[in-house]
Amino acid sequence: MTLLSSIGAPADLRRLRPDQIPLLATEIRDFLVAKVSRTGGHLGPNLGAVELTIALHRVFDSPAEPILFDTGHQAYVHKILTGRQDAFDGLRQYGGLSGYPSRSESEHDVIENSHASTALSYADGLAKAFALRGEKRPVVAVVGDGALTGGMCWEALNNIAAAKDRQVVILVNDNGRSYSPTIGGLADHLATLRLTPGYERVLDLVRDSLARTPLVGPPLFDALHGIKKGLKDAIAPQGLFEDLGLKYVGPVDGHDEAAVETALRRARAFGAPVIVHCVTRKGFGYGPAEGDEADCLHGPGGAFDPVTGQLLSSGGRKWTTVFGDEMVRIGAERPDVVAITAAMLHPTGLHPFSLAYPERTYDVGIAEQHALTSAAGLAFGGMHPVVAIYATFLNRAFDQMLMDVAMHRAPVTLVLDRAGVTGEDGASHHGMWDLSLMNIVPGIRIAAPRDEPTLREELREAVAVSDGPTVVRFPKTALAEDISALRRVGVVDVLLEPVRPDVLIVSVGAMAHMAIEVAGRVQAEGIAATVVDPRWVTPVSDELLRLAAGHRLVVTLEDGGRSGGVGAQLSQALRDADIDVPTRDIGIPQRFLGHGNAMLVRSAIGLTAQDVSRRVLGWVSRLDPGVRVDADDERSRTQP
Repeated sequence: MTLLSSIGAPADLRRLRPDQIPLLATEIRDFLVAKVSRTGGHLGPNLGAVELTIALHRVFDSPAEPILFDTGHQAYVHKILTGRQDAFDGLRQYGGLSGYPSRSESEHDVIENSHASTALSYADGLAKAFALRGEKRPVVAVVGDGALTGGMCWEALNNIAAAKDRQVVILVNDNGRSYSPTIGGLADHLATLRLTPGYERVLDLVRDSLARTPLVGPPLFDALHGIKKGLKDAIAPQGLFEDLGLKYVGPVDGHDEAAVETALRRARAFGAPVIVHCVTRKGFGYGPAEGDEADCLHGPGGAFDPVTGQLLSSGGRKWTTVFGDEMVRIGAERPDVVAITAAMLHPTGLHPFSLAYPERTYDVGIAEQHALTSAAGLAFGGMHPVVAIYATFLNRAFDQMLMDVAMHRAPVTLVLDRAGVTGEDGASHHGMWDLSLMNIVPGIRIAAPRDEPTLREELREAVAVSDGPTVVRFPKTALAEDISALRRVGVVDVLLEPVRPDVLIVSVGAMAHMAIEVAGRVQAEGIAATVVDPRWVTPVSDELLRLAAGHRLVVTLEDGGRSGGVGAQLSQALRDADIDVPTRDIGIPQRFLGHGNAMLVRSAIGLTAQDVSRRVLGWVSRLDPGVRVDADDERSRTQP
């Protein structure tokens, strides 16, 4: 029996002797590598958070004393220690364990924060609620993996520091090694001194006494206080936090569980807001992760060899790779093109551009709002910025796109990776909101490429626009085979065109393969369908309206939310043009979708070729009584 198998809840952890902790940490790392190597997931951040998570659960009584993780992908060890070990075979699988904290899984998960820089605001609100209810309970926020680069953290810190009677403990998991750990008796003594309430009372007494001594008193106090502060600042990088009014302890070696536990116990006893600064190494204890210079195996994109850390399958050529390649080519031709990323240089494909043009590449950290407004400034200065972020993170920068970019008609190109159903990362990461949001932005132009050639083409068209913002969106899935157009009508590509069509299927982006398959299925039932790719889905083109007018039914097929999506835009444009043709839209229902294989998620919401074909036949049957709908929802052609 392993030590880890004896841990079913945090209380079991607190019964362990200190000398058993190193063995437990080793077993947890072995467990993480074994499980994540089969399912994929966030490995590097969790390998670096083992000891500090153990210390957290030995010091604080979760869930009564809530522990919030920011970013949420560093919470695997927390899940292991709170009774979910047996569920890890289903990590990120459909119906299985989430890769982020999940309120539906455990009472130990208070929030489902997988968008970064939010935990301190949650902690501030929880601490206020406890104070209002007269409860003396600490709230703990674990902030790391770049989350402190987000502006919300600093807004929250400003509020947390203002309330000296609320017990908020902020553990900064510094895996970027901004500072080296300070060890030894002096640092430990200073940490103890700073977090001793009596120390503050003595300091106040000295201040009051010296203040009553004319001339000499105040300067002497200032000198003594300056010496103390200078000594502390020389040993620990605390100045910024203490200037905000927050007590600071550290840096602490985040892989020394005893040291972290000691610091946390002192912070807990202090009874007011405290920063505990832990320095950790991402991927710690696993050779392949420590040797991965790019991101310490931050998030292997699938199953990997646990010995070497190498992916077992490449998954085919990626949209992101094509985008990155084309950006380098554009950069060689256009010295005004610059790239901006929000802490996603490698994942969004901008790393090759950064190597070729480092002076034209800006990583702003986890700060999508700043990224968009900074891009507008670059545009005002004569540059053409390309901002590459995940589609789900666009939500955070909507106001900046609307008011700072679009209202000024700034030529900024926004490239949205992972649009549509993304799969294993779940509700917070499905890129299903962007079209609903962007379609209400005046003057916006949105491209949805269907394959590699159209991605390259539409990206070039986007950066050629000089009088307003453009968007290029594409999914996470591997690139499928290219689909050549039969002809182009204006900006619209006609992909399939029967002689006497009944239905116009408007395919958005990578849905083109499914649209063609649907056309084949309904053709087998006697219904002829034209399939078109608008290429630029917003604004709705005049050519698309004219094509729609020549059909008995128009069906849009998109991988975004139906509310305010391409289908809704096209229906409104047809009404405005007084074109009286029935329209139906098929897309993602406006609800939070779970995690799991993308095909299974699409199947659950009826976004498969079979489901779509049945719906199209059903709609046509109401236009044509010659199509019969059987009770089992099978459609067949009958004689009139």
